[in-house]
Amino acid sequence: MVKLHSRATRLGVLDIGSNTVHMLIVDAAPGARPEPEASVKSTVRLMQYLKNDGTIKKAGVEAVLEAVHKAMALAEEYEITQLLVLATSALREAPNGGKILRRVEDAIGQPVTVLSGVDEARLTFLAARRWYGWDAGRLLVIDIGGGSLEVAMGSDEDPTVALSVPAGAGRVTREFLPESGIANEEELDKARKKIRKILEPMVESFPKSKHPMHAVVTSKTIRSLARLAGAVLRVPGRVDTSVMTRDQLEDWLPRLASISPDQRTALPGVTPERTYQIVGGGLVVDEIMKALDVKEIEICPWALREGAILRWLDQFGRTRLGF
Repeated sequence: MVKLHSRATRLGVLDIGSNTVHMLIVDAAPGARPEPEASVKSTVRLMQYLKNDGTIKKAGVEAVLEAVHKAMALAEEYEITQLLVLATSALREAPNGGKILRRVEDAIGQPVTVLSGVDEARLTFLAARRWYGWDAGRLLVIDIGGGSLEVAMGSDEDPTVALSVPAGAGRVTREFLPESGIANEEELDKARKKIRKILEPMVESFPKSKHPMHAVVTSKTIRSLARLAGAVLRVPGRVDTSVMTRDQLEDWLPRLASISPDQRTALPGVTPERTYQIVGGGLVVDEIMKALDVKEIEICPWALREGAILRWLDQFGRTRLGF
């Protein structure tokens, strides 16, 4: 059988986020689905290492560097031929983020691409569009990380609107919810009001005349919530995914908030690295769903890292024909 694609590139994507440092290694070829080969993830929760001025404490810096070294060990083991390194809101916004990035670059031996919030939104949207295809029509993509919230919408591969605000799950948890991780109804209501204030510029910039035909979310935090509160969507020819209504989300949030983070791991679908910020992330997604009149969301398996891979293949990949 004739092969239609050139030799695959063993490509690594190192994503230095607010909550985790994640290395994903794939066999990537133009026109082919990026197949995961290996990955390693370290939970760092940079939001807990922030000083009052936003500077990342020494312990946080060391946690990032340790995670980067662990990730690079996997890259060496798999002998990758291409490495993409991305940094998002935590290092982008920290006053000492530049110094930390230089130490990371010394450790990996190449520059780090620092993404803006809009960059994150566009790459994540591309991944979702490729996953769902053109049949999804006008697609709304909600991506909540540890430090920021990105929202994008459009009918093509490049969204017509791509927005970002500092309302990540970790940030909201740290700034608006009790340190214990447990919150009552009154504390949740206060947090909601503060979240709505942050979301105002995003909501005001969103086109009022167009409503999405399909709404998806790429957040790992919301994936945990959907496994707990949602339902599995089975479509012939496609990987099973989870869907969750706003009613289901709002039903579970006060119940989760009344349980200590350590006890949440006993619930189905709640992973240890997300227990502390799952309520904060849920509040943000609930508020943006209400603001945009979205009643149901589907969990998209692809997100920022896959978007970066697809963009790299679009720009630098070559078929056997040479274009």
